[in-house]
Amino acid sequence: MVLKVISATEVRPGTTIIIDGEACAVKSVDVSKTGKHGASKCRIEAIEIFSGKKKITAIPGSTRFEVPMVEKRRGQILSISGDKVSVMDLESFETIDLPFIEEVKDHLAPEKQVEYWDVEGKKAIMRVI
Repeated sequence: MVLKVISATEVRPGTTIIIDGEACAVKSVDVSKTGKHGASKCRIEAIEIFSGKKKITAIPGSTRFEVPMVEKRRGQILSISGDKVSVMDLESFETIDLPFIEEVKDHLAPEKQVEYWDVEGKKAIMRVI
């Protein structure tokens, strides 16, 4: 679910936006002045939330971006198998299999509590509590 739509000139570092269908956290924004006959240009550096890939885009200032709703939830690890972790949500008590980011790989263990994010239907474990 999209929370709102903003123009490229309104993007600030720390904002989460959708670039090429992926949710990205903005790291830096450079906005050039408008010229005599042209519109302002924006250069946005962002990092994909789930994969960690860096994206750099240069676009007109009037370009619109979707701001996704990031839902942060808590769960407890039931089991770990390969690149998936079985987690029980602590609010709804449902069991789901989730991928995880590389930074938390060494800290995962059964019965630990984790925070997982749901962004536009895509879920992943982001940190161990």
